[in-house]
Amino acid sequence: MNISFKSLGRSIGISVALALIAPSVMASSFVHPGALHTQADFDRMKTQVAQHAQPWTDGWDVLIKNSHASLNWTPRPQAMIYRGYDGTHSENYAALFNDAAAAYALALRWKVSGDDAYADKAVAILDAWSKTLTGINGTSDKFLASGIYGYQLANAAEIMRSYKHWPTQDVARFKTMMLSVFYPMNHQFLLHHNGAKIDHYWANWDLANMSSMLAIGILADRQDIYDEAVEYFKHGAGNGSIEHVVWKIYPDGLGQTQESGRDQGHNTLDVALLGAFCQMAWNQHDDLFGYDDNRALKGVEYIAKYNLGQDVPYTTYSNSDVTQPTISSAGRGNTRPVWGLFYNHYVVLKGLDAPYLRMAAEKVRPEGGGGNYGPNSGGFDQLGYGTLTYTLK
Repeated sequence: MNISFKSLGRSIGISVALALIAPSVMASSFVHPGALHTQADFDRMKTQVAQHAQPWTDGWDVLIKNSHASLNWTPRPQAMIYRGYDGTHSENYAALFNDAAAAYALALRWKVSGDDAYADKAVAILDAWSKTLTGINGTSDKFLASGIYGYQLANAAEIMRSYKHWPTQDVARFKTMMLSVFYPMNHQFLLHHNGAKIDHYWANWDLANMSSMLAIGILADRQDIYDEAVEYFKHGAGNGSIEHVVWKIYPDGLGQTQESGRDQGHNTLDVALLGAFCQMAWNQHDDLFGYDDNRALKGVEYIAKYNLGQDVPYTTYSNSDVTQPTISSAGRGNTRPVWGLFYNHYVVLKGLDAPYLRMAAEKVRPEGGGGNYGPNSGGFDQLGYGTLTYTLK
């Protein structure tokens, strides 16, 4: 089948068809489990919790106290998800972000405890959605849903794929849902940006859809989808590519980020999504953390320093819609469970100096997950539990 990359974006229908019928690009070389966590990661968590070692035990305690990790959790699958009020349909996307958080939390609890009851509950949530969900709609915010919840669901399923009691046909149905509902929206958004100018949407919109695309590529063993996401990280035209996320490098090594003049809630959301993207690629042996002289670290240090209450350099940011002459203090000090991932990679694993990242990680530790940071969507934008899952030593 000869279809150019440009022609892939002609319609969602074409994207769906290609997503489902492209066996020539199936890969056999993906690491599984290999999205946010590998089996070595799970072995470490299990060992450290069994030995009551810190800080893993504190991270574990946060997880098991969260209602989303309970066997009492009841999924609420919807045929159509609406994010953003379109004038007709009520928003119902909270059902999806709560169930995605629950599926992930239960999957973690299974891998660490070994209790199959938690696996059964996680699978029940994933099955409920794969049997029910047919689409995502609403305002342009639907593309936030396709990105954030896409990468989260794919990660829960990637953990559960090895569970002996998840039938092959049910795993296949879940993959089909991800390829037919989420991936086409991820692809279309990154290609066309909802018909807007290329710099209209903030970095987090791209990063969310990039993360979903990467996770789906891993889950479905689709090298073409995975490569599409990595290529966008390196060379994409929108604000989610790394040179646009961290767009200004200063002599002191800090990197000004694209949403710094907007507000710090969204600026720290970029930390969450950039971290998820780089971690998933790392587990597939692609070092995007180190890409372009650790460009991601320079941006994360910048965001951490400012949100710790310290001054950072700032250059006026402009795009087609806004001119921002000063950094925004709105939401400064915003708490998200996003720092442990970066800290353990850059400081613990690679031995790099990142003082502000270290302080931010220490401030939030132990990191919780969805449900620990309020009931609204912002508290569920990241899967969290980084103290348990990413602490290396």
